[in-house]
Amino acid sequence: MDGSDALRIEAAEGLSAIDMTAWNAVANPPGEAFNPFLAWEFLEALEASGCASAQQGWTPAHLTARDAKGVLVGAAPLYLKAHSQGEYVFDHAWADALQRAGGRYYPKLQCAVPFTPVPGRRLLAADARVREELAHGMIALARQTRASSVHLTFCEDRERSEIERFGFLKRTGVQFHWLNAGYADFDAFLAALSSQKRKNLRKERARAQEGLRIRRLVGDDIKARDWDFFFACYMDTGGRKWGRPYLNRDFFQLVGERMSERVVLFVADCEGKPIASALNLLGSDTLYGRYWGRKHDVPFLHFELCYYQAIEMAIELRLARVEAGAQGEHKLARGYEPAATYSAHWIAHPGLRDAIAHYLRAESPAIVDEIEALGEHTPFKKLEC
Repeated sequence: MDGSDALRIEAAEGLSAIDMTAWNAVANPPGEAFNPFLAWEFLEALEASGCASAQQGWTPAHLTARDAKGVLVGAAPLYLKAHSQGEYVFDHAWADALQRAGGRYYPKLQCAVPFTPVPGRRLLAADARVREELAHGMIALARQTRASSVHLTFCEDRERSEIERFGFLKRTGVQFHWLNAGYADFDAFLAALSSQKRKNLRKERARAQEGLRIRRLVGDDIKARDWDFFFACYMDTGGRKWGRPYLNRDFFQLVGERMSERVVLFVADCEGKPIASALNLLGSDTLYGRYWGRKHDVPFLHFELCYYQAIEMAIELRLARVEAGAQGEHKLARGYEPAATYSAHWIAHPGLRDAIAHYLRAESPAIVDEIEALGEHTPFKKLEC
């Protein structure tokens, strides 16, 4: 590499230290599907609100790659982690194994969107050479900070293949995504299902909507009272599921202000008062379902607000897919199909790296088999041989 194409790789202590326009130019460049979770506005809101901070165990250490003229040509959302919470690709057993052996697993470096199991690019550069340099820079930073490991979670399969030569181990997971087969409307989607599944979905929607009004709020239609109600629902659900919700009201306020055109709320009203709400973010080809909560139990209302309303909107906007977050085999019966997710892991300790590599050699084929088996249980009509 001569001086004309030399890259400078540096770590920034926060998104506020990186120009918003420059970051967004590499995070969501022309020709790539827009991913709202990679936008400066979203990631910086996590930091400005205190959600992704050193106090919460997420110390920003974002990598930037600049050319000889100082132009930002690549970046990576990177955090020095003091725990393994809010990641959704679980490595607790790895941490326990190293610590039992007398080692130290934390801190570690996490290249990810905090608290958000959304697939997408992690090495934000158009040039493969720049992506490789970013990955190499993560390893260098891990050694400098004495971090035990580097983890790219919910990354692209292409990315992890490119950096495998640096010693990154491949891991595969599974989510459930709804895919748009060019449906004209929701009834056309239902027509693609088997007769019994179609009847079940219609019954669920009727039960969920009975006596309720479902509202779709987008952008400036979302008022402060709607955010207040949603946040109360989020805190209730998070308190029951996770013990301590990761996000605060300030974060949602900032996202609502900065990315209003990307925010969608589905709200269920009963007798003029809201009883449930679901938050989504809108990409260029994907609707991303994130959080939901309810103040009163209504049969099947979760499916209505989180799955069926999202499908209807995706069909109307001719989006390619709906991604409704991690886990949930119950999504299969609602028309969501199994999809592979990917991660890459660099482990400094040779013994732990060998043990994890051995484990992944057994886990990965099992996940592939699971995805294939789950695909046999989708509600769509089976083709006649």
